[in-house]
Amino acid sequence: MAGIYLHIPFCKQACHYCDFHFSTSLQLKEPLLLALEKEIISRKNELNNEEIETIYFGGGTPSILKTDELKRIIETLYVHYPVSKTAEITLEANPDDLTKSKIKELVNTSINRFSIGVQSFHNEDLLYMNRAHNASEAETAIKASQDSGFENITIDLIYGTPTLTEEGWLDNLRKTVSFNVPHISCYALTVEDKTPLASLIQRKKMLAVDEIKVTEHFSILVKTLSQEGFEQYEISNLAKTGYRSKHNSSYWHGKPYLGLGPGAHSFNGLDQRRWNVANNAQYIQKINSNETYFDHEVLSLNNRFNEYIMTHLRLIEGVQLKEIEQKFGLEFATYVLEVTNQWDKNWYAKSGNSLILSNSGKIISDRLASDLFKI
Repeated sequence: MAGIYLHIPFCKQACHYCDFHFSTSLQLKEPLLLALEKEIISRKNELNNEEIETIYFGGGTPSILKTDELKRIIETLYVHYPVSKTAEITLEANPDDLTKSKIKELVNTSINRFSIGVQSFHNEDLLYMNRAHNASEAETAIKASQDSGFENITIDLIYGTPTLTEEGWLDNLRKTVSFNVPHISCYALTVEDKTPLASLIQRKKMLAVDEIKVTEHFSILVKTLSQEGFEQYEISNLAKTGYRSKHNSSYWHGKPYLGLGPGAHSFNGLDQRRWNVANNAQYIQKINSNETYFDHEVLSLNNRFNEYIMTHLRLIEGVQLKEIEQKFGLEFATYVLEVTNQWDKNWYAKSGNSLILSNSGKIISDRLASDLFKI
Protein backbone atom coordinates (compact mmCIF):
# COMPACT_ATOMS: atom_id res chain seq x y z
CA MET A 1 0.00 0.00 0.00
CA ALA A 2 1.25 3.47 -0.89
CA GLY A 3 -0.17 6.97 -0.98
CA ILE A 4 0.20 10.18 -2.93
CA TYR A 5 -0.08 13.68 -1.48
CA LEU A 6 -0.47 16.68 -3.79
CA HIS A 7 0.25 20.13 -2.40
CA ILE A 8 -1.81 22.83 -4.11
CA PRO A 9 -0.24 26.07 -2.81
CA PHE A 10 -2.98 28.62 -3.45
CA CYS A 11 -5.45 30.35 -1.12
CA LYS A 12 -7.94 33.22 -1.40
CA GLN A 13 -6.55 34.79 1.76
CA ALA A 14 -4.09 33.97 4.53
CA CYS A 15 -5.46 32.44 7.73
CA HIS A 16 -3.73 34.10 10.67
CA TYR A 17 -2.52 30.82 12.21
CA CYS A 18 -1.30 29.02 9.07
CA ASP A 19 2.40 28.23 8.56
CA PHE A 20 2.01 25.98 5.50
CA HIS A 21 3.41 27.00 2.14
CA PHE A 22 0.86 28.92 0.05
CA SER A 23 0.32 31.99 -2.12
CA THR A 24 -2.71 34.26 -2.40
CA SER A 25 -1.75 35.07 -6.01
CA LEU A 26 -3.01 32.78 -8.76
CA GLN A 27 -0.68 34.28 -11.35
CA LEU A 28 1.50 31.15 -11.50
CA LYS A 29 -1.34 28.64 -11.27
CA GLU A 30 -1.21 27.26 -14.83
CA PRO A 31 2.61 26.98 -15.09
CA LEU A 32 2.65 25.37 -11.65
CA LEU A 33 0.04 22.78 -12.65
CA LEU A 34 2.08 21.96 -15.75
CA ALA A 35 5.20 21.55 -13.57
CA LEU A 36 3.21 19.37 -11.18
CA GLU A 37 2.19 17.09 -14.05
CA LYS A 38 5.85 16.79 -15.04
CA GLU A 39 6.78 15.82 -11.49
CA ILE A 40 3.98 13.24 -11.38
CA ILE A 41 5.30 11.59 -14.55
CA SER A 42 9.00 11.82 -13.63
CA ARG A 43 8.51 10.06 -10.26
CA LYS A 44 6.27 7.22 -11.42
CA ASN A 45 8.86 4.53 -10.63
CA GLU A 46 9.72 5.63 -7.10
CA LEU A 47 7.04 3.55 -5.41
CA ASN A 48 8.16 0.36 -7.16
CA ASN A 49 4.78 -0.13 -8.79
CA GLU A 50 3.03 -0.45 -5.40
CA GLU A 51 -0.71 -0.05 -5.67
CA ILE A 52 -1.88 3.46 -4.77
CA GLU A 53 -4.52 3.18 -2.05
CA THR A 54 -4.86 6.87 -1.20
CA ILE A 55 -4.61 10.20 -3.02
CA TYR A 56 -4.86 13.40 -1.01
CA PHE A 57 -5.23 16.95 -2.35
CA GLY A 58 -3.94 19.29 0.36
CA GLY A 59 -2.57 22.78 0.56
CA GLY A 60 -3.13 25.58 0.49
CA THR A 61 -6.68 25.30 -0.67
CA PRO A 62 -6.99 22.70 -3.45
CA SER A 63 -10.72 23.40 -3.81
CA ILE A 64 -9.68 26.72 -5.34
CA LEU A 65 -8.83 24.78 -8.52
CA LYS A 66 -11.40 24.39 -11.25
CA THR A 67 -12.91 20.92 -11.57
CA ASP A 68 -11.26 20.42 -14.97
CA GLU A 69 -7.87 21.21 -13.41
CA LEU A 70 -8.44 18.60 -10.70
CA LYS A 71 -9.51 16.09 -13.36
CA ARG A 72 -6.29 16.74 -15.31
CA ILE A 73 -4.18 15.89 -12.29
CA ILE A 74 -6.20 12.78 -11.44
CA GLU A 75 -6.09 11.52 -15.03
CA THR A 76 -2.29 11.97 -15.10
CA LEU A 77 -2.02 9.93 -11.90
CA TYR A 78 -4.23 7.16 -13.25
CA VAL A 79 -2.21 6.93 -16.47
CA HIS A 80 1.17 6.63 -14.74
CA TYR A 81 0.42 4.87 -11.43
CA PRO A 82 -1.44 1.65 -10.50
CA VAL A 83 -4.31 3.30 -8.61
CA SER A 84 -6.58 0.92 -6.72
CA LYS A 85 -10.20 0.72 -7.84
CA THR A 86 -11.16 1.39 -4.21
CA ALA A 87 -8.66 4.19 -3.59
CA GLU A 88 -9.60 6.85 -1.05
CA ILE A 89 -9.30 10.18 -2.90
CA THR A 90 -9.64 13.20 -0.62
CA LEU A 91 -10.08 16.87 -1.51
CA GLU A 92 -9.44 19.47 1.17
CA ALA A 93 -12.03 22.19 0.62
CA ASN A 94 -13.01 25.53 2.06
CA PRO A 95 -16.78 25.89 2.60
CA ASP A 96 -17.00 28.97 0.36
CA ASP A 97 -15.63 26.94 -2.57
CA LEU A 98 -18.20 24.17 -2.20
CA THR A 99 -21.07 25.82 -4.02
CA LYS A 100 -23.89 23.61 -5.27
CA SER A 101 -22.64 23.93 -8.85
CA LYS A 102 -19.04 23.07 -7.87
CA ILE A 103 -20.16 20.04 -5.86
CA LYS A 104 -22.29 18.86 -8.79
CA GLU A 105 -19.17 18.97 -10.97
CA LEU A 106 -17.05 17.13 -8.39
CA VAL A 107 -19.57 14.28 -8.27
CA ASN A 108 -18.35 13.39 -11.77
CA THR A 109 -14.71 13.00 -10.71
CA SER A 110 -12.90 10.20 -8.87
CA ILE A 111 -12.87 12.27 -5.67
CA ASN A 112 -14.83 10.34 -3.04
CA ARG A 113 -13.97 12.12 0.22
CA PHE A 114 -14.21 15.76 1.30
CA SER A 115 -12.19 17.31 4.10
CA ILE A 116 -14.07 20.53 4.81
CA GLY A 117 -12.23 23.27 6.71
CA VAL A 118 -15.07 24.48 8.91
CA GLN A 119 -12.92 25.37 11.98
CA SER A 120 -15.95 26.85 13.80
CA PHE A 121 -19.66 27.51 13.38
CA HIS A 122 -19.24 30.88 15.11
CA ASN A 123 -18.37 33.95 13.06
CA GLU A 124 -16.34 35.61 15.83
CA ASP A 125 -13.95 32.64 15.82
CA LEU A 126 -13.67 32.71 12.02
CA LEU A 127 -12.87 36.43 12.10
CA TYR A 128 -10.17 35.83 14.73
CA MET A 129 -8.62 33.20 12.46
CA ASN A 130 -9.15 35.33 9.31
CA ARG A 131 -10.99 32.53 7.51
CA ALA A 132 -12.42 33.23 4.05
CA HIS A 133 -15.88 31.81 4.84
CA ASN A 134 -18.62 32.46 7.38
CA ALA A 135 -20.61 30.10 9.59
CA SER A 136 -23.60 29.99 7.26
CA GLU A 137 -21.43 28.96 4.30
CA ALA A 138 -19.98 26.13 6.41
CA GLU A 139 -23.40 24.68 7.17
CA THR A 140 -24.54 25.08 3.57
CA ALA A 141 -21.42 23.34 2.21
CA ILE A 142 -21.89 20.29 4.46
CA LYS A 143 -25.58 19.94 3.61
CA ALA A 144 -25.03 20.45 -0.12
CA SER A 145 -22.22 17.86 -0.17
CA GLN A 146 -24.40 15.28 1.54
CA ASP A 147 -27.38 16.06 -0.68
CA SER A 148 -25.18 15.41 -3.70
CA GLY A 149 -24.22 11.96 -2.46
CA PHE A 150 -20.90 12.61 -0.69
CA GLU A 151 -21.13 10.42 2.39
CA ASN A 152 -17.45 10.20 3.34
CA ILE A 153 -16.95 13.67 4.81
CA THR A 154 -14.58 14.87 7.50
CA ILE A 155 -14.66 18.35 8.93
CA ASP A 156 -11.90 20.27 10.71
CA LEU A 157 -12.58 22.14 13.94
CA ILE A 158 -10.21 24.31 15.97
CA TYR A 159 -10.51 24.75 19.72
CA GLY A 160 -8.73 26.97 22.22
CA THR A 161 -9.33 30.25 20.39
CA PRO A 162 -9.74 33.18 22.82
CA THR A 163 -13.13 33.95 21.26
CA LEU A 164 -14.48 30.43 21.85
CA THR A 165 -16.25 29.75 25.15
CA GLU A 166 -16.86 26.29 26.60
CA GLU A 167 -20.51 26.56 25.61
CA GLY A 168 -19.50 27.71 22.13
CA TRP A 169 -17.16 24.72 21.75
CA LEU A 170 -19.86 22.36 22.94
CA ASP A 171 -22.23 23.94 20.42
CA ASN A 172 -19.66 23.35 17.64
CA LEU A 173 -19.45 19.68 18.58
CA ARG A 174 -23.21 19.23 18.88
CA LYS A 175 -23.78 20.92 15.55
CA THR A 176 -21.17 18.69 13.93
CA VAL A 177 -22.84 15.59 15.35
CA SER A 178 -26.23 16.82 14.07
CA PHE A 179 -24.86 16.78 10.51
CA ASN A 180 -24.07 13.08 10.90
CA VAL A 181 -20.57 13.36 9.43
CA PRO A 182 -18.54 10.18 10.04
CA HIS A 183 -15.14 11.78 10.74
CA ILE A 184 -13.96 14.84 12.65
CA SER A 185 -10.47 16.31 13.02
CA CYS A 186 -10.09 18.63 16.02
CA TYR A 187 -6.95 20.69 16.57
CA ALA A 188 -5.87 22.98 19.38
CA LEU A 189 -5.03 26.44 18.08
CA THR A 190 -1.24 26.62 17.90
CA VAL A 191 0.64 29.89 17.52
CA GLU A 192 3.49 29.13 15.12
CA ASP A 193 6.49 31.40 14.74
CA LYS A 194 6.47 33.89 11.84
CA THR A 195 2.70 33.66 11.32
CA PRO A 196 0.42 36.72 11.31
CA LEU A 197 -1.19 35.43 14.51
CA ALA A 198 2.15 35.32 16.34
CA SER A 199 2.86 38.90 15.25
CA LEU A 200 -0.61 40.15 16.20
CA ILE A 201 -0.39 38.56 19.65
CA GLN A 202 3.10 39.94 20.19
CA ARG A 203 1.86 43.44 19.29
CA LYS A 204 -1.17 42.92 21.56
CA LYS A 205 -3.53 43.33 18.64
CA MET A 206 -5.11 39.96 19.44
CA LEU A 207 -5.63 37.90 22.58
CA ALA A 208 -3.17 35.09 23.26
CA VAL A 209 -4.11 31.41 23.51
CA ASP A 210 -5.02 30.27 27.04
CA GLU A 211 -3.56 26.80 27.68
CA ILE A 212 -6.04 26.15 30.50
CA LYS A 213 -8.88 26.75 28.05
CA VAL A 214 -7.22 24.39 25.54
CA THR A 215 -7.13 21.62 28.17
CA GLU A 216 -10.77 22.21 29.12
CA HIS A 217 -11.87 22.15 25.47
CA PHE A 218 -9.97 18.89 24.90
CA SER A 219 -11.77 17.25 27.81
CA ILE A 220 -15.13 18.39 26.44
CA LEU A 221 -14.18 17.03 23.02
CA VAL A 222 -13.31 13.56 24.30
CA LYS A 223 -16.37 13.26 26.52
CA THR A 224 -18.88 14.60 24.01
CA LEU A 225 -17.81 12.66 20.95
CA SER A 226 -17.20 9.37 22.76
CA GLN A 227 -20.81 9.55 23.93
CA GLU A 228 -21.85 9.96 20.29
CA GLY A 229 -20.07 6.79 19.16
CA PHE A 230 -16.88 8.34 17.78
CA GLU A 231 -13.60 6.48 18.26
CA GLN A 232 -10.60 8.70 19.05
CA TYR A 233 -8.21 6.63 16.96
CA GLU A 234 -5.59 9.40 16.97
CA ILE A 235 -5.40 12.30 19.40
CA SER A 236 -6.80 14.83 16.92
CA ASN A 237 -8.91 12.47 14.80
CA LEU A 238 -12.21 10.81 15.65
CA ALA A 239 -14.27 8.53 13.44
CA LYS A 240 -17.34 6.35 13.30
CA THR A 241 -16.71 2.67 12.57
CA GLY A 242 -15.22 2.18 9.10
CA TYR A 243 -14.40 5.85 8.50
CA ARG A 244 -10.83 6.27 9.72
CA SER A 245 -8.73 8.35 7.33
CA LYS A 246 -6.78 5.80 5.29
CA HIS A 247 -4.35 8.42 4.01
CA ASN A 248 -3.40 9.92 7.37
CA SER A 249 -3.29 6.47 8.94
CA SER A 250 -0.64 5.50 6.38
CA TYR A 251 1.53 8.40 7.59
CA TRP A 252 1.21 7.33 11.23
CA HIS A 253 2.04 3.71 10.42
CA GLY A 254 5.12 4.54 8.34
CA LYS A 255 3.80 3.56 4.90
CA PRO A 256 5.56 4.96 1.79
CA TYR A 257 4.10 8.00 0.05
CA LEU A 258 5.01 10.53 -2.59
CA GLY A 259 4.62 14.22 -1.86
CA LEU A 260 4.12 16.17 -5.09
CA GLY A 261 4.11 19.92 -5.53
CA PRO A 262 6.06 22.78 -3.90
CA GLY A 263 6.79 22.17 -0.22
CA ALA A 264 5.52 18.57 -0.29
CA HIS A 265 7.32 15.84 1.67
CA SER A 266 7.89 12.20 0.67
CA PHE A 267 8.90 9.04 2.56
CA ASN A 268 10.10 5.74 1.12
CA GLY A 269 8.70 3.67 4.00
CA LEU A 270 12.18 2.79 5.29
CA ASP A 271 14.74 5.47 6.07
CA GLN A 272 14.65 8.22 3.45
CA ARG A 273 12.72 11.47 3.32
CA ARG A 274 12.74 14.23 0.73
CA TRP A 275 11.00 17.57 0.47
CA ASN A 276 10.40 19.88 -2.45
CA VAL A 277 11.42 23.52 -2.54
CA ALA A 278 8.69 25.61 -0.88
CA ASN A 279 8.69 28.37 -3.48
CA ASN A 280 6.30 28.34 -6.44
CA ALA A 281 8.51 30.20 -8.91
CA GLN A 282 11.60 28.14 -8.04
CA TYR A 283 9.64 24.88 -8.22
CA ILE A 284 8.41 25.72 -11.72
CA GLN A 285 11.80 26.95 -12.95
CA LYS A 286 13.77 24.01 -11.58
CA ILE A 287 11.40 21.35 -12.92
CA ASN A 288 11.29 22.96 -16.35
CA SER A 289 15.11 23.20 -16.40
CA ASN A 290 15.58 19.62 -15.14
CA GLU A 291 17.36 20.93 -12.04
CA THR A 292 17.18 19.41 -8.58
CA TYR A 293 14.14 20.88 -6.85
CA PHE A 294 14.28 19.00 -3.54
CA ASP A 295 16.43 18.16 -0.53
CA HIS A 296 16.63 14.78 1.15
CA GLU A 297 17.96 12.98 4.21
CA VAL A 298 18.69 9.44 5.33
CA LEU A 299 17.19 8.86 8.77
CA SER A 300 19.46 7.48 11.49
CA LEU A 301 18.24 4.64 13.71
CA ASN A 302 17.52 7.18 16.46
CA ASN A 303 15.60 9.41 14.03
CA ARG A 304 13.44 6.49 12.92
CA PHE A 305 12.77 5.50 16.52
CA ASN A 306 11.82 9.08 17.44
CA GLU A 307 9.38 9.25 14.54
CA TYR A 308 7.85 5.95 15.60
CA ILE A 309 7.35 7.27 19.13
CA MET A 310 6.00 10.63 17.93
CA THR A 311 3.31 9.02 15.76
CA HIS A 312 2.39 5.84 17.64
CA LEU A 313 2.08 7.50 21.03
CA ARG A 314 -0.81 9.47 19.52
CA LEU A 315 -2.67 6.37 18.28
CA ILE A 316 -5.39 4.40 20.02
CA GLU A 317 -3.21 1.26 19.69
CA GLY A 318 -0.31 3.06 21.38
CA VAL A 319 3.37 2.13 21.33
CA GLN A 320 4.05 -1.58 20.73
CA LEU A 321 7.06 -2.89 22.63
CA LYS A 322 7.45 -6.02 20.49
CA GLU A 323 7.38 -3.91 17.35
CA ILE A 324 10.02 -1.60 18.79
CA GLU A 325 12.21 -4.59 19.59
CA GLN A 326 11.81 -5.99 16.07
CA LYS A 327 12.42 -2.67 14.30
CA PHE A 328 15.07 -1.07 16.49
CA GLY A 329 16.45 -3.66 18.90
CA LEU A 330 15.87 -4.92 22.43
CA GLU A 331 17.75 -2.00 24.00
CA PHE A 332 15.18 0.46 22.60
CA ALA A 333 12.25 -1.50 24.05
CA THR A 334 14.05 -1.68 27.41
CA TYR A 335 14.71 2.07 27.25
CA VAL A 336 10.99 2.79 26.68
CA LEU A 337 10.05 0.73 29.73
CA GLU A 338 12.68 2.46 31.88
CA VAL A 339 11.42 5.93 30.94
CA THR A 340 7.70 5.20 31.18
CA ASN A 341 8.15 3.53 34.58
CA GLN A 342 9.04 7.01 35.86
CA TRP A 343 5.82 8.57 34.53
CA ASP A 344 2.72 9.26 36.55
CA LYS A 345 0.54 6.14 36.26
CA ASN A 346 -2.44 8.37 35.42
CA TRP A 347 -0.80 9.29 32.12
CA TYR A 348 -0.79 5.85 30.50
CA ALA A 349 -1.77 2.22 30.74
CA LYS A 350 0.29 -0.86 29.92
CA SER A 351 -1.66 -3.68 28.32
CA GLY A 352 0.41 -6.64 27.18
CA ASN A 353 2.98 -5.20 24.76
CA SER A 354 1.13 -1.89 24.39
CA LEU A 355 1.71 1.44 26.11
CA ILE A 356 -1.38 3.59 25.60
CA LEU A 357 -1.89 7.19 26.75
CA SER A 358 -4.85 8.03 28.97
CA ASN A 359 -6.89 11.19 28.35
CA SER A 360 -4.70 13.10 30.81
CA GLY A 361 -1.62 11.76 29.03
CA LYS A 362 -2.94 12.78 25.63
CA ILE A 363 -3.11 16.41 26.77
CA ILE A 364 0.67 16.39 27.33
CA SER A 365 1.53 13.92 24.56
CA ASP A 366 4.19 16.13 22.96
CA ARG A 367 6.04 16.39 26.28
CA LEU A 368 5.80 12.65 26.89
CA ALA A 369 7.06 11.88 23.38
CA SER A 370 10.05 14.17 23.89
CA ASP A 371 10.82 12.28 27.13
CA LEU A 372 11.28 9.14 25.04
CA PHE A 373 13.27 10.65 22.17
CA LYS A 374 16.78 9.36 21.56
CA ILE A 375 19.30 12.06 20.76
